[in-house]
Amino acid sequence: MTFEGLVQDKRFASEVVTTAVGGLGLDRPTGVVIRDAGVDVMKTAAALAAAHKDAIVHGRATLIYHLAVPFVGLDGSNATTTRPDFAVVAPRHPDAGGEVSASWLIVGDAKDYQRVRAKIDDSKLMKGFLQVALGAESAAQWSQLPDGMEVHTSGVLAVPRNTSLNPTAVIEDLTDHRDEVRMRVVERQTEVARFPDPTAIDPLEHLAHLAAHFDPASCAACDLFIFCRNELQLSKDPADLLIELGVKPEIRQQAIGLVDKTTPLGPVSSSVRSMIEASLSGVGVKSRQRRLDPIGSPGTVNVVLAKSDGATLGVYGLAIQRVTAQGAEAWDVTVFDNPDSDATRRQIMKLLGKQLFDALSNAVKANSANPEPVHVVVPDTGTADLLVGIADSIAGSELSRLRWQRDRNQDRPALTFDGKPAVIPPRLPEKDRTAVSFLLEQDRARTMRSRIPIVDLRAAFAALVTAGGPAANSLRVDYLYPWAVSGRVTIDFRAHGSVIEKSPHTVGAQLTTPQSNAIHKAFTGDKPGLPRPAKPAAYDSLVRDELTYKTDVFDKCLAALDTEFAASKLRAALRQVEGDSQIVWRRRLDLHAFDLVRFSRTSRFWRNDNVPVLEADKLFVDQLAILTSPLAAHDAAVDAGNRRVAIARVVGTSPYVLEVDSRRIGDESRVVALHVNGEPCVEEPTVTVKIQKGSFKISNMAIGPLAEISADPRQFEWDPHHDPGVAVGDELVVADFAWFSKNTGDAFLNVPRPSVDQRSAPKPDCTHDSYGDDPANHQYCCKPHEVSEATWSDELANRRASGRLNPQTWPPIVDSDAFDVAAVGDDLPDPAAEPAAAPPDDLSMDDVE
Repeated sequence: MTFEGLVQDKRFASEVVTTAVGGLGLDRPTGVVIRDAGVDVMKTAAALAAAHKDAIVHGRATLIYHLAVPFVGLDGSNATTTRPDFAVVAPRHPDAGGEVSASWLIVGDAKDYQRVRAKIDDSKLMKGFLQVALGAESAAQWSQLPDGMEVHTSGVLAVPRNTSLNPTAVIEDLTDHRDEVRMRVVERQTEVARFPDPTAIDPLEHLAHLAAHFDPASCAACDLFIFCRNELQLSKDPADLLIELGVKPEIRQQAIGLVDKTTPLGPVSSSVRSMIEASLSGVGVKSRQRRLDPIGSPGTVNVVLAKSDGATLGVYGLAIQRVTAQGAEAWDVTVFDNPDSDATRRQIMKLLGKQLFDALSNAVKANSANPEPVHVVVPDTGTADLLVGIADSIAGSELSRLRWQRDRNQDRPALTFDGKPAVIPPRLPEKDRTAVSFLLEQDRARTMRSRIPIVDLRAAFAALVTAGGPAANSLRVDYLYPWAVSGRVTIDFRAHGSVIEKSPHTVGAQLTTPQSNAIHKAFTGDKPGLPRPAKPAAYDSLVRDELTYKTDVFDKCLAALDTEFAASKLRAALRQVEGDSQIVWRRRLDLHAFDLVRFSRTSRFWRNDNVPVLEADKLFVDQLAILTSPLAAHDAAVDAGNRRVAIARVVGTSPYVLEVDSRRIGDESRVVALHVNGEPCVEEPTVTVKIQKGSFKISNMAIGPLAEISADPRQFEWDPHHDPGVAVGDELVVADFAWFSKNTGDAFLNVPRPSVDQRSAPKPDCTHDSYGDDPANHQYCCKPHEVSEATWSDELANRRASGRLNPQTWPPIVDSDAFDVAAVGDDLPDPAAEPAAAPPDDLSMDDVE
């Protein structure tokens, strides 16, 4: 609601209007008018008529907010209206030089979407534009739309352009969205026609007999979620348990035998089978995969956050713990008195930067030739996204500072992209830069699955154990980790899930609503004008309680990982892959070359040129998963689309005879045994793993050719180089050896080692003087940010001098890189300006959204 108010404010309304009108290729309006339609149909019609006249007579554009338009197909009825947050009315020229006799209605909506890595998630934008399309389609069919006014084929979303909620406009063609709106409306009209008078139906009785379309993941936001789940929990039908657990409809009939113990089982994936078995037994099903993660190793830094809902990157408090060769240090807890400020974000980078710098220093001291990589460990992806978002924001400020420093050196005024005096941020210290650069390395590496600069604690547990209950519950590590602890009493997944749901705390950065409200109330107080925090003792205590819960769970998770799961022999190999990439990152950091590049600013050349690297990375991760994870290997083997892995049963031992379930693996194929009866062969005591320059050499695996036996087309004689020691009846997962390696011998298995990203990165022989001495040959490897931003500053100055930048040009040029860049005099909104208040009684969440 704060953001909607900013869109309506005259400071930003003109910017939203001109950006939308200019972006659609329309002529520049002579002025901008703001009107309030009062969420009333008659007032909306009057406002549209006045705006239409303004467009025709005066050439002005109008922003109308609080519209109310009859729902598409229900014009004239007493139905709930469609309520676009705003719309823009602009002049429409029939042809070049013609008189204005018509206008465009451009429907819009305000969405305070949070930016992550300076971007807004595409799925959120699509959902927003579907709402805009509903408003556009309703307006297009409205009988009171003024004559000569036409609904534009495009719509606009007003979204925040920075962490301070300053709005900017995003434009999208609504053709496909409006087609979908029309289709959905017809669907619902047809469905409504099938039902009798709704006033004669008892809702509870009606809902109780409906066939369930329940999904615990997607239905949780529905008002009837608790009711539907309770109906399923009270049911004695075995199929209803599968519905409650979220098993997909097409799999339920295949899996029902796991519940009723009588129906024949069909093909069921290992993950679904494990989830059902854990739910019935109350004991977590361990995957028998060994640990690949570096959690708890020296060089890791554990981080938990308490996020503020007042800003995209707001943080109430932070706790950091570094793990050294002597063990885990004590948690360092910090509570921030100004959670939504840039200073707080910089303080977070300072605290994290010190820990990472010390971890790097210790790693280099221990092994200067090949130092161990460093990692940040977080409880969930939301925490990682928040950290990377903060780093992205500060990197943007630092790059802007470098440009403005060049302006000062050239006796030019420091101006923002659109020509306003800039607020020059403080310089980013080197240790703080370590954290910013490292987190952006995670951003750069997020498309490479073998890279793990930031480690997700929850994902590490999920690979090792399957919990009972719906899979959506396991998205919280405090729900998941108790299932990994052996020797404890069985767990009732419903009771355990209820405890986690009712917990006032979370392990991830996002707080529960009651806890967030309580902290906000302690921060703002009960009346305007109080100092911040208004109740310092209560505020500090609430934030520390939240962080204490997070750190306690984190410690219990680390203990469970150490005591319950052994390390894989390939753990060092995976960490070496990260270590190779961090050598390149350290060169970037040392030379200030491409170390502060946001993913959104990477060049198309870099992305295209890294396609082979991504392909090699995917192959390595797939091979590693097949080698180490019995569940992944089994699921791949039974997948009809997989040509490389198959199930095989031992039907003879002198010689070995295998019955292979594959049409691709057969006579003259060389196969390697990966798993025997669900146990990974790579973890056998006789198997060794050697790290080589171009590959990881795995010795003593059972590798050999298959030879056809005429008696049965599916049975093959197998002559492995190393005796696997299997017996008749054992089940194997085998893989085509050629998928891993082109070696002709059967003595060992080679897994190719993925190469590092060497594009736009300093070479081993680059120094601080390399670019200055030879710019032509070093502009794409070690060109410092200081030089790059100075060049860009000169280019912007030239464009500004020639009148090619905002606000001198039309259509307006939008600065896509303006994340968190502030101008002098910007009146930024303060989410804590007013005391916390209860939501309005007359608004539902649908109204607000």
